[in-house]
Amino acid sequence: QVQHVQSGGGSVQAGGSLRLSCQIWGFTYNFGRMAWFRQAPGKEREGVAAINIGLNRTYYADSVKGRFTISRDSAQNTLYLQMNNLQPEDTGMYYCATAKTYATWYEPVSFDAWGQGTQVTVSS
Repeated sequence: QVQHVQSGGGSVQAGGSLRLSCQIWGFTYNFGRMAWFRQAPGKEREGVAAINIGLNRTYYADSVKGRFTISRDSAQNTLYLQMNNLQPEDTGMYYCATAKTYATWYEPVSFDAWGQGTQVTVSS
């Protein structure tokens, strides 16, 4: 059974930075994808960034390109999301997720295991 434990997040002013971490247990595959999603109040969950396992190809939502960086430390089984130049529209609950397939990276249904979520709040 795959399990995720998230840490990081918090409250910052616009222009600030945060780093999210997601420690993952039980994901023993050499293929698939890991990703970060976020959900603002009253909105649908949206894909923020993803990384392919093995090739390490990355994907980003247009709204975060150039500001966010997804990475993983395979030795520590940890996924990261470095978020720079945060803006109020980045506010939301952030979730890490894993998938054993290469289905559409920004669709929540493509992922079958999720972290508990961590809140990110950006004030103007």
